[in-house]
Amino acid sequence: MTDVKPWKDVIEAARLEKNWVTRVELGSRIIAIYDTPGGIYASLALCNHGGADLCDGYYDGYVIECPLHQGAFDVRDGRPVSAPATRPMKVFESRVENGMVQIRA
Repeated sequence: MTDVKPWKDVIEAARLEKNWVTRVELGSRIIAIYDTPGGIYASLALCNHGGADLCDGYYDGYVIECPLHQGAFDVRDGRPVSAPATRPMKVFESRVENGMVQIRA
């Protein structure tokens, strides 16, 4: 049997900042929801390098840059794309269902 996490509603899709990052609280976690040209993506909002809130960073298409040290990540898969970031950020499978952004968390 596979351990598949359930889908959780996080925000109405209509409330997302168009082509930008939206900060959402899910329990004790802060989630960054990215409205990209190719769909909706989600990650933990805290940078794994310096602990800064990625929602305050520079965002361009598919790349989020940490506001603290300018390390950057690809929001589609979490991989680091510029130093000093070296470890992938935590990303969540996401979808839009019945007007709600949902993630597996």
